[in-house]
Amino acid sequence: MEFSNRTLTLLALISLGLGALGVLWGILGSGGRRRDAHETPLRGDEAVSVLLARIERLEKAARTLDGRDKRQQLQIEAGVRRVALVRYDAFDDVGGRLSFSCALLDERGTGIVLTSINGRQDTRVYAKPVSEGTSSYNLSLEEDEAIRQALRDEHEAVNAS
Repeated sequence: MEFSNRTLTLLALISLGLGALGVLWGILGSGGRRRDAHETPLRGDEAVSVLLARIERLEKAARTLDGRDKRQQLQIEAGVRRVALVRYDAFDDVGGRLSFSCALLDERGTGIVLTSINGRQDTRVYAKPVSEGTSSYNLSLEEDEAIRQALRDEHEAVNAS
């Protein structure tokens, strides 16, 4: 079946008119504004569905925040939080306490201890790994003291000063 151009134009105009009437009826049927849960009372089952959807979104947001919180807590614990510096004279003929051992540890006592030995002619620097408050390398008395001070409870540090 084939329609003439005039018939096709007429059918297109009728379709557009019906579409416009449908839109107009939709607007007038809702009072000219969108239906909002706060303005238009919902039926019981609709209200329950809306509330359940909101609860699901809140639960998802809470799970997301909990995951972020746990990741941030791990990052905080892995950061350098315990620091101590012990200054001393490494040699009898060099004063000024220019030598030092510095412990840089995380919350679990893992990190490094840096030592700088200053003499009249040269300076030597050592870095030793620390894991849970101990090192697989031999530690000097000063390095051991720096680690001990860094791991000392904050409450003890406040009372000692």
